[in-house]
Amino acid sequence: MQRIFSLTLVTFFASMLIACGASEDKAKEANKNGPKPTLVTVSAVQDAPVEITEEGIGSLEGLVDPTLKAEVPARIIKVFVSPGDSVKQGQLIATLDPTAFNLQEREAQAEVARIEALLNNQSKTVARNQALVDKKFISQNAVDTSVADQRVLKEQLVAAKARINTIRNSTGKTRIFAPTDGVVENKIVDTGEYVNVGDPIVQIISNKLLRAYIPFPERVGTQLKAGLKLRLTTPTSDTPVETVIRELKPLITASNRTIMVIADVKNVAGWQAGASVNASVILGERASAMMVPEQSVVLRPAGQVVYMIKDNIAHQAIVTTGLRKSGLIEITDGVNVNDVVAVDGAGFLTDKAQVKIANKTAATS
Repeated sequence: MQRIFSLTLVTFFASMLIACGASEDKAKEANKNGPKPTLVTVSAVQDAPVEITEEGIGSLEGLVDPTLKAEVPARIIKVFVSPGDSVKQGQLIATLDPTAFNLQEREAQAEVARIEALLNNQSKTVARNQALVDKKFISQNAVDTSVADQRVLKEQLVAAKARINTIRNSTGKTRIFAPTDGVVENKIVDTGEYVNVGDPIVQIISNKLLRAYIPFPERVGTQLKAGLKLRLTTPTSDTPVETVIRELKPLITASNRTIMVIADVKNVAGWQAGASVNASVILGERASAMMVPEQSVVLRPAGQVVYMIKDNIAHQAIVTTGLRKSGLIEITDGVNVNDVVAVDGAGFLTDKAQVKIANKTAATS
């Protein structure tokens, strides 16, 4: 009986040892499979100058918008453009019927030929009369009269030739050309219509000289003035423009109060009248500011925070932010220059969380 009791105790203690060993193995496995460090990229807090700017959105208007009008009365043969078409200076826009002017020119040429024939005959008369005067057959008065008639015919010939030039000039006006590069805004008449002098045919908006109108809030009105640098971009072109404020106009309505900033844009490829324009007016510059990438700053219950990385541990720091510029944000309080902060992956961190740095060179630079 005692032997059986001893075997039972041995078996019990062996089971306990095996159970304890299994528990320790599970604990080690649990630690091995615990929370993994969060992979992040980091950046050092930079000390850099920053421009103080104000952003606005406005529109562009063309200052050169010629309306092509008929300079002679005639019927439209063809208008070669439609609204929205781009045109180049000197491009043919429309043709008018020149038939009436061609007939007038032929009539004027016939008149020139008639006067030239009369003048030729009168020259012979003057010569004959002069010969008779020399022979004392007629008086000098007859010669003087024939010379005066010759002069009258010469003046009539000059007038007839001038009329031909006038008619040819009118004929040339039956072909209407674009006076400048631009875009057709409106086609007012079409093929077959009759136009009188001064009737509009086509309106062209030129993009050589544009004016930007950008409203800014009244709160920055005291900081705006003519001559301030202005950076402009537009969706129709990849070419940014730097210009200056030309003029300021206060706009007060029942719903808002704004300051209209006016600036000129001269002959920039791709810029078009009627397009929107994004503006950034430079109000000043701060020589020194602590800047971090925008994604470093995350929102937590405590407010805006960044995670400073020290020894692969994230330390939450509540910060105060300032200006934003080109993907960077100013930190006015809460960090120091050269502190290393998490960038990509910052949104997944908590205070005292372990991290793994993907770009270690940034942490040491």
